[in-house]
Amino acid sequence: MVKSIGLSLVLCILFVSCNTSEKKIDKLEIVKNYYKALDSSSGFEMKILLKDSLIIKEMDYNYQETFFRKNYISKWLRWDSVFKPSYKILDIKEENDIVKATISKNDTRINFLHKEPIVWTATIYFDADRISRIERKNINFNEKIWIKNRSILLNWIKEKHPELSGFLYNQTKDGGLKFLKAVLLFRQENKLP
Repeated sequence: MVKSIGLSLVLCILFVSCNTSEKKIDKLEIVKNYYKALDSSSGFEMKILLKDSLIIKEMDYNYQETFFRKNYISKWLRWDSVFKPSYKILDIKEENDIVKATISKNDTRINFLHKEPIVWTATIYFDADRISRIERKNINFNEKIWIKNRSILLNWIKEKHPELSGFLYNQTKDGGLKFLKAVLLFRQENKLP
């Protein structure tokens, strides 16, 4: 009787420890899926990848924003999707329960303002099996070109199409559509590719 209880206890411990090791969270896969979801603008995927709130910190500007998952998906992701983004993971590795990645992004807005993809490093933190915080630091971002092209566009819109003004800080789908329309009109009227 004591031997069978002892044997059952040992088997139970082995079973639990085997199951626990099999359930190890694949954080690299979660991050890869996050950037695939951004690339395809998939709110459905985001729901299972993000914590209830997501903190994004821009290290270059000491700027931090907290998004509630619902708003991140329904507003920011929809805004981003307007520009047909292309996210690429250039490098990725896991270190001490965080993931570090190098990311490239290009889209209509970036192509107009920056003339080439933006590249940054991302340090991604987790709460259990969901992304809770992302810290970004730019590698390839020419702020002077960005500001110059943004100013040219804003001044042109103010003069030629004032009905589109106010799109710059409106990170909703409507704001994104106005931004996109401004870029397309500028290119068309100035005979740019």
